[in-house]
Amino acid sequence: MEKTIVSTGKTIDLAIEAALNQLGLDRDSVSVMVLQQAKSGFLGFGAQPAKVQLTYEVPDPVVEKAPEKPKSALGSASRSKPKATAIPGVTPEPAKPEAPKPAAVKQEAPKAPRQDKPKAPRPEKKAEAPKAPREPKPEKKAEPKVYAPAETGSTEEKIEQFIKGLLEHMGSKAVPHCEKVDANTYKVDLVGDDLGYLIGRRGDTLDAIQHLTNYTINRGVDGHVRVNVDAECYREKREESLRRYARKKAQQVLKARRRTTLEPMNAYERHVIHAALQDMDNITTHSTGVEPNRRVVIEYVR
Repeated sequence: MEKTIVSTGKTIDLAIEAALNQLGLDRDSVSVMVLQQAKSGFLGFGAQPAKVQLTYEVPDPVVEKAPEKPKSALGSASRSKPKATAIPGVTPEPAKPEAPKPAAVKQEAPKAPRQDKPKAPRPEKKAEAPKAPREPKPEKKAEPKVYAPAETGSTEEKIEQFIKGLLEHMGSKAVPHCEKVDANTYKVDLVGDDLGYLIGRRGDTLDAIQHLTNYTINRGVDGHVRVNVDAECYREKREESLRRYARKKAQQVLKARRRTTLEPMNAYERHVIHAALQDMDNITTHSTGVEPNRRVVIEYVR
């Protein structure tokens, strides 16, 4: 004979455990049906416990039968009920239909306990031999450039002597080396320590040295001589940085189709910007303002 019991708890396991303790049975002797999952609610409101129904077997009760008494013919005849006879003019009442009995709920058979298969032991990893530390590669130091001495009485010597005297007045021990690039152009490299002081912010000090040198060398000389002064390849690095900056700004102008004005630059830096964008489609450049606040304008054109 099967019986059922309903139990509640904070979790399904606690509800089952409470019912088993009440019945004094173990888990394998019952069949469990979950009626309701536990709900925590919101801020303590609407919380509901878990509800389960346990089905278990109990032995059927033994009913003792009373001894039957002998039936007499007279007794059975007197106890027999007379059959109802139809009375004329009276309609007999129809028999009431019996209510249908509820269908019996099928109970789940108790599930066999799950037996976990023992897992095979994992193979031990072989200890790897420690790797030998890599030897740091020796850094390749750039070999210092060898400059040929300037000829006596040449323009190169004149440029070196002027810049050397200028640097001495500035308190710098850098040494200028001049070489001829073409017929009217000379390049000067400043060599020594603490050259950042001679370069200045965005090359301002280097530009001033270059401007004074050009003014002095071209004074009282037929024709025009151009002198470019550099230190630690600053000019080359600055030109590449300006080209990347110009292309980035030009792409923004093409996307927004609106012109933009760059920060103030000297004539040399503005020339680099104009040259970098002169072949770019739908882009034109021009300068505006007065020195030292003259700027480059990048504009979109159809």
